[in-house]
Amino acid sequence: MSANGGDSKVAVLVDCDNATPEILEFALRVVPQFGRVVLRRGYGNHTTLANRWQEALVRLAFTPCLQYQYAAGKNTSDIALALDAMEALFDERADTFCLVTSDSDFAYLCRKLRERGATVHIVGEAKSPDALRNASDQFFEWVPPTVKATSEQIPALIQKAEGSKKDDAKAVAKHRPLFVVEAVKLLAAETVEGKVQLGPLGTYLRRTYPSFSPKIYGHSGLMAMLNTYDRLTVEQVVKGSWLVSLSEASGK
Repeated sequence: MSANGGDSKVAVLVDCDNATPEILEFALRVVPQFGRVVLRRGYGNHTTLANRWQEALVRLAFTPCLQYQYAAGKNTSDIALALDAMEALFDERADTFCLVTSDSDFAYLCRKLRERGATVHIVGEAKSPDALRNASDQFFEWVPPTVKATSEQIPALIQKAEGSKKDDAKAVAKHRPLFVVEAVKLLAAETVEGKVQLGPLGTYLRRTYPSFSPKIYGHSGLMAMLNTYDRLTVEQVVKGSWLVSLSEASGK
């Protein structure tokens, strides 16, 4: 739960023309940590909403937003979703947005919402391009239940029943991505002592890599993850304060 999650008003806007109904329940498990969901809307044409999406939207209390195509090949649903998102922000009905889509066309909307101070989360599929992932504050990848999870996918899929945790731990094998070392090197270079505080490091990693989570790589938290790196040194300076730096052997 985020520090201000209880005060945030969340809008969940679904691009039904570019997503599968099965993703919706996953999205609703993700967003409560950010605040109270005040808007639930699903956008699509008549064929999409009447066939694939009708049951899911009704069952999960979403308002269907039907958009007719005024000309062949024109997708009016995207425009309606974008306009409703900006209107909700300007009317102060929502300050946090969860867009359920894998369409890179929404990357610009994400940037505009964030420029106005809103927080934007994306729930999408593996096909989601980097342009969309990196335009959000945090990206959550939904994986179909029939697809075997990999070490790069969402941590929720490796938090299974107690009996399977050992197998999951072996699968992720405590990975140590190099970009963590590069982040420490970059941030520490800006300090006199060549050390970066744990909190700002975590913030930087999340902002730079929206889908980043230590659990994805098989670690319980950022501290546990950093302690597995031979090239990094973690030290406590005062109670509750930790500093991270490149180890001497890493060759600064």
